[in-house]
Amino acid sequence: MFTMKRALVALGGALLVAAAALPATGILSIDTVAGPKPIVGGTRASTADYPWVVEVTLNGAQHCGGTLVKENKVVFAAHCAAGHTASQFTVYQGRDDRQSTAGKSSKGSALWQDPAYRSASTGHDYAVLTLATPFTGVKTLPLASSSDSALYTAGTNSTVLGWGSTSSGGAGSRYLMKVDVPVVSTAKCNTAYSSTKGDATQFCAGFDQGGKDSCQGDSGGPLVAGGKLIGIVSWGSGCAAPNKYGVYSQVATGNSVISAQL
Repeated sequence: MFTMKRALVALGGALLVAAAALPATGILSIDTVAGPKPIVGGTRASTADYPWVVEVTLNGAQHCGGTLVKENKVVFAAHCAAGHTASQFTVYQGRDDRQSTAGKSSKGSALWQDPAYRSASTGHDYAVLTLATPFTGVKTLPLASSSDSALYTAGTNSTVLGWGSTSSGGAGSRYLMKVDVPVVSTAKCNTAYSSTKGDATQFCAGFDQGGKDSCQGDSGGPLVAGGKLIGIVSWGSGCAAPNKYGVYSQVATGNSVISAQL
């Protein structure tokens, strides 16, 4: 994520505004908009179990997370893509440890971001990076669609993954991390972020007491439930802060516009 704390972009429709996150590359918090952060309160994860989770680097530096939805297509956040060109990005797949040389890599060849995107906190935080070299044979993750509304029901258990900070404002994680967080009701999300103008492309996930959340550097990465990509880490306010949930872009809501780029 970016400086924000880490938000999730939903596919389905409820507006969930998280309080302590900024854009994935730095998104995890609304107070600080822009800059990368890692999973807070999570555990180590393996790309052997989650092969579709990829690291997106910018000019050689860790930048955001992403999800492989086709062998040559990575879905991530528009705030991670804004102001950059496809050739500046290199994507790594199958590399749990960022300091290792394991896995595959590919440069970007084309970049699309939702034309309605203005800022992470106002929604439409969707982007698609086309890879110059497809990750042939790697399992991909399907997008949630309008028929998956049940996955956005409050209380639904979901998993967010990334190499972001493991504490608010901390350094990015060397290893891939994951944490399970429940989807939060639209009412709670709106209360947490009452001063932020969001839209139906956003929703929240997290715990009232805080302690577990996505963070800076996790931006663009996946929020998964029911075997589908339901959200994209977008922003938030204060990683893992009480009553400040992660905000995600709803994949179900953005499915048609995203699918048109695949």
